[in-house]
Order: sequence, then C-alpha cells, then structure tokens
Amino acid sequence: MRPAPTVLHLDMDAFFAAAEQAAKPSLRGKPVVVGGLGPRGVVATASYEARRFGIHSAMPMAQARRLAPNAAYLVPRFALYRTVSEQVMELLGRLSPLVEPLSLDEAFVDLEAGGSAADAVSARVTGERLRRDIRAVTGLTGSVGLAGSKMLAKIASEQAKPDGLVLIEPGTERELLGPMSVRTLPGVGPATGEHLRRAGMTTIADLTEAGEDELVRLVGKAHGTSLYRMASGHDDRPVVAERETKSVSVEDTFDVDLHDRVRVRTEVERLAERCVRRLRESGHSGRTIVLKVRRYDFSTLTRSETLRGPTDDPGVVREAAGRLLESLDTTGGVRLLGVGVTGLTDYTQEDLFAQAAADAEAAGAAGAVDERDPLVVPGEPEPQADTDEVADEVAERHWPAGHDVRHAEFGAGWVQGSGVGRVTVRFEEPTSAVPGRVRTFRTDDPDLELSEPLPLVAVPPDGEPGPRAPA
Repeated sequence: MRPAPTVLHLDMDAFFAAAEQAAKPSLRGKPVVVGGLGPRGVVATASYEARRFGIHSAMPMAQARRLAPNAAYLVPRFALYRTVSEQVMELLGRLSPLVEPLSLDEAFVDLEAGGSAADAVSARVTGERLRRDIRAVTGLTGSVGLAGSKMLAKIASEQAKPDGLVLIEPGTERELLGPMSVRTLPGVGPATGEHLRRAGMTTIADLTEAGEDELVRLVGKAHGTSLYRMASGHDDRPVVAERETKSVSVEDTFDVDLHDRVRVRTEVERLAERCVRRLRESGHSGRTIVLKVRRYDFSTLTRSETLRGPTDDPGVVREAAGRLLESLDTTGGVRLLGVGVTGLTDYTQEDLFAQAAADAEAAGAAGAVDERDPLVVPGEPEPQADTDEVADEVAERHWPAGHDVRHAEFGAGWVQGSGVGRVTVRFEEPTSAVPGRVRTFRTDDPDLELSEPLPLVAVPPDGEPGPRAPA
C-alpha cells in the first residue's frame, strides 16, 4: 500500500453507448443499447437511460428488447471506439509512462512514476484535469478513482460513476471496505461468493472477522490468503505498462444452428483467415492453433494442435483448424465457432512453412486466391467482431444499424434501420445542433455508401482538439 493516493483508475462511462449518443444528436438523452442484434446477440453496453429499464452488459438482446422495446439498438462500431480509446490513452500517457490498459475504456495509471502527483491534493488536481481533458478531446465523460492501490482505485472509480471522481485516503481502507459485498473484491465471482455466503460471509467485514486461517480452510491456501489481504485493504500489485499478449482469437455465434458439415468447414476457414489478420496486425505469430465449437445443447468442445514452429500463414492456420474440426462431432448442430492462436512470438519460422507459402503464391498466380469476405455469414457476430466489419460489408450492400453512411446529395448520416430492400437513414453529424431528417432509400442506391466514423468533437481550423497544457 502506498502512503499517498497516486494510483489512478479511469473507466469511461457507458463507453460504446455514450460514443453512439455523442455521434448521433437524435439519441442524446435516450436509451441506447449496443450489441449483437441477432436472436442470439448479447448486450455489449447500455446507456444510463437504458439501464433504468434493467438492461445491463452480457444480457441477451432479446431480453433487452422486451424490457425496453423503444430503445435504439445498434451494431458496434469498433473503428470509432478504438479511435476514441487511442485519444484517451494518449492523454493518460502524458501523465505517466506507466499506463496499464485493461480494455478500450479502462486503465490504471501510476501518477507517482510520472511525477504527476505526490499526495492527495496533487492527485485530485490531476484527476480533475484529466476528466476535463477527456471531455474536451472526445466529448465523452470518464469516472476517476484515486487510491494507494489498484484494487481500491478501481473500487473508487465505480463509486464515482457516472462522470465523477472519488479519492480514497490511505488509512481509511478498512472502514470503507467493511460494509461492501464480498463480490466487490477481485477474484470473487458468483461461485466463490455463494460459497462464502453459505459460510455466513456476505460483507468484506465478515471476511476480516473470520480471519485468514478460516478463509484458507474454505477456499484454499492461495485464494484464501489473497482474499484476506484484499479484505484488509492490502494490494501490492504494480501498474504494468505493457501486458503480454497471450493469444489472438475470433468467434461467431449463428442465428440458426449449422447442420451442414461443409458449411461448418467453410465458416471455420473464414474464422481462421480473420484470426490470422488479427495476428498479423498485432505483430505476432503463434505455434498452437485452437478450435472452439459450441453445440446445439450449449456443450462446448475445444481442441488444439501445436505446430513445429510459429506461423502467421493463413493456409497453415486454416488447414490446422480444419484438421481439428475433423476430430469433433457436430451432429445435432453448431451454434458458435471460434478459431484462436496461442504460444505467440514476434517472429515466424518461415522455412518450416515454405511449402504452404509456395502453394499460396501459386494459387495467386492462377487467380485462385480466396478473397471471400470473412464476415458475410448468416449469423450475427458477437460484440467482439473485427474492426474491419464496415469495409467488408460494403461489397454486399449490408446496412448495419447505427453505422455511418454518406449520400451523394444529402451528405453524412447513419443507418436507422433496413429491411425488405430498403434502408432508412437519419442525416445528422456529431456537431449537428438539432436531430437530422430521416429519408428512406433502396438498399442498392448507388448514391449511398457506408463511410468512416466522423470525429465526435469538431476539429478547429488551427489543428486537432486538445487539452490545455498543464500549468
């Protein structure tokens, strides 16, 4: 534990949904739900207006629609979210060289390492300035927690939501934690929480009163010792600037179970190609290919194959995934498929796969290279879909709800809905003063096309928007 609250935790407020509201004036102040829109889709993020109806992340989209039938339901736009995330991470990087991203919208910062704060007063000033800068650069809000450890800083940011700042003074940890649920502590999930409840422990104070020996008896030595230390307010985990990437994977859930074995094989091959694209974007290659199959009865099968050396060759990954599929029984139907690569390195032993490379080159010379769109599938992809989703769908003239479009005559807008050969567009931009007008077009209208997301904050004539330099 540090003697000063110099560990900062930032959590952007309802990030995906808030970004959509900022981009679409007509949705501001209204319930917005972002996620997979198919029958098996799940909620990725719900705006605070939607949360009042009981909607939350990971809820089945069908259930969310029953709770709030009039909310706006949108497909994720990861290109936009990544762009905004990069802006936020850049601001955090100005505070310290030790920034530990946890996701697109969440990170720890070691303020002491960057000289940005040394005590409670300077930490609060830095935190408030960060919140102002985030709003100025992105138009969005974030909640900030400040404490002497990562665990407490994250708890503080949760208390600060939405759009607030909470600082936990060192020395007040036990008093603060005591009445909180045991589920507040890292590593205490539903199963552990229920196990502790049965033992009569529902609050963090109950854990400290029980003592370390009793917790070790209940949940084992490693977990029990860690649990007691955290319940006592102790957390010595450092802020780590870079997390090692351990795996790269992609998966799709299908609206209707796949029964045709040839179709299943085709989807596995497409997933393999998507996975390799992500692998190359991350600058890695990998040795172990993993195939995940969730069957009609929700049973999940996982198989893996370790190669002689690392690869980022799509042919090698595709063939390995195909071999793994042959070892699995898909009788009865498949509802989800996934392909991943683990055992990552930053190089490729090309000599081990020279034949595969030669085969791919020969196929290319013959005009036989498979350039199929890996995202054109009947199933609705889960919220973790690839960021090139928009570009891939242009060729098929798909119009995902919420995505950006541009019309030759009416300018920029976004897809409000589509079906039966028609697409409805609301023409407005993030900087529009009032909600835009709605027009309907044929889905094959040559004047209408998908486009890149627009900046959420207007860029001034003299350059990009940015925060003031610290005094």
